[in-house]
Amino acid sequence: VEGKRGFDRFTHSTMMSSAPTAGAIVGYARTAKIAALHPPTEPPEVIKARRMEYYRHMASGPRPAIAVVEDLDGADAIGAYWGEINTTVHKGFGLAGALTNGVMRDLGDLPDGFPVIAGAIGPSHGFVHVREIGTEVTIFGMTVADGDLVHADRHGALAIPKGYEIQLEQAIHKLLETEKIVLNAARADGFDFAKFEAAWSAFEKART
Repeated sequence: VEGKRGFDRFTHSTMMSSAPTAGAIVGYARTAKIAALHPPTEPPEVIKARRMEYYRHMASGPRPAIAVVEDLDGADAIGAYWGEINTTVHKGFGLAGALTNGVMRDLGDLPDGFPVIAGAIGPSHGFVHVREIGTEVTIFGMTVADGDLVHADRHGALAIPKGYEIQLEQAIHKLLETEKIVLNAARADGFDFAKFEAAWSAFEKART
């Protein structure tokens, strides 16, 4: 869409997918923040009420939607929030999948059609609890506000700026057609450096 390099609203670290052969998930972000390394210091009734408010938030809003949940423990995250029960609940709410810098588990038992793109795999719940709901989150360098359009798959994720979706389909088609200039030449019989040079020249002209 921008017609140039430099876009940086994407995850800046390697991520793991619970369903690497599944297609991409695309939807409007339903954001939250969790932590699990240490027990919560707030009263239990506050934690319980916030947990229910979290699920209410995830169950509402425009669809398609993706749960985008930042684990505030960062690189030290241990709380595998995304297991069989939680993913099944979120899928039941109509969400397309989950994106997190945190931890997932129960890989053989997660529901079909609900990919989790996560930062790690682990066995522990820790002291997982919700800290914030509907606020801006950061997933491996990518900032996401509640309601932002997000695309995620086994390669990572990106946040699509508002208004870009109008031109996105046309831009994707142009990109694919431009790439075919090199790919078709390289796959053809008799491909050599001279043909590569000609194809690359045409490729560079087409993308400017």
